[in-house]
Amino acid sequence: MSNHVIPVEALLVVDVQDAAVAGDGALPNAAGLLDRTRDLIARARRDGALVVHLQNDGKPGAGDEPHTPGWELHLPVEAGPTETVIRKTHDDGFKETALGNLLAGAGVRSLAVCGLMSEMCVQATARTALALGYRVVLPHDAHATHDIPAAPGISGVIPAAMVSRVAAWAISGGADVTTQASDVGFTAPPRPNSPSAA
Repeated sequence: MSNHVIPVEALLVVDVQDAAVAGDGALPNAAGLLDRTRDLIARARRDGALVVHLQNDGKPGAGDEPHTPGWELHLPVEAGPTETVIRKTHDDGFKETALGNLLAGAGVRSLAVCGLMSEMCVQATARTALALGYRVVLPHDAHATHDIPAAPGISGVIPAAMVSRVAAWAISGGADVTTQASDVGFTAPPRPNSPSAA
């Protein structure tokens, strides 16, 4: 894990939606995750980095089914030339969305990923970003998930913190996994364009 500030040109905020961070379905330590995500967003805005909020469109009946209370983004979006929302239907935020074109159009070469779930949408999006040649920074304390339930004959309950650690470890050969969100710095991309949502 890195222990120095790494500057990036974009912040991907993955699926920070009410179904997972508020009410009975909230992740363990959702409050801490939200505090660190707010800080990342505020610093990215201040320093002119691109901020992309990914919003998952869940299947009918899911907690994040579109246009239900749980689907709503929990943190306010300041839509404008350097901040936008991109809706998605897959774990990978790049798959069948405008994310790749948006980043390329803005000249982004490095990005940080935060949000949820660690082993699903966060990891899938980070993996594709790495495959596309981006420098990827994953702050360890700014992504999270649920406990994995016990499976008879396989394992007991796997704590959420352990699941997140394994998810980060799996991409640490390519990504910079930092200890804290405060290890991420921001700078404006070289060619900022107006983002357009999918």
